[in-house]
Amino acid sequence: MKSSELKPTNYPESYAGYISILKDVELISGLEESLNSFVEFAHGVPLDKLEYAYAVGKWTLKDIIQHNIDCERIFNYRALRIARKDQTNMLSFDEDMYAANVDANQRTLENLLDELKAVRAASIALFSSFSQEQLDQEGMASGKIISVAALGFTIIGHEAHHARVFRERYL
Repeated sequence: MKSSELKPTNYPESYAGYISILKDVELISGLEESLNSFVEFAHGVPLDKLEYAYAVGKWTLKDIIQHNIDCERIFNYRALRIARKDQTNMLSFDEDMYAANVDANQRTLENLLDELKAVRAASIALFSSFSQEQLDQEGMASGKIISVAALGFTIIGHEAHHARVFRERYL
């Protein structure tokens, strides 16, 4: 499935920014390519910028990687539930609370990237297992309708968004 096949009704407006930055991306190859691109980007960041935040309360690159890991796990969980036709509304989560309760800066870059790679491998396996019918399935997350496919594309766009913000504000 390609990102261009999504309709704006397949995801909440708050996810539109993540999905709109994608070109005509195929889901599985997009998950693979975006991971490779992000890992290459992270390896290119100067060492003195890995734990740098441009303002008080802003995240470091290590915090951003941990945030991407946490969000991807949550998106996968949501996708699984929706694909299995669980129509229970899944509550939102507080990304700032998550960030405040993990110390990503105590981990090495390689350790964080290894975890990101492991989570992405699980994402690829999960989304590869879905039929077209399951990818099209919609459910409720944070009180908004979203499709399984839109969650997969959100993983790609979310990661690209954070890499872009880091380039613009930190480097």
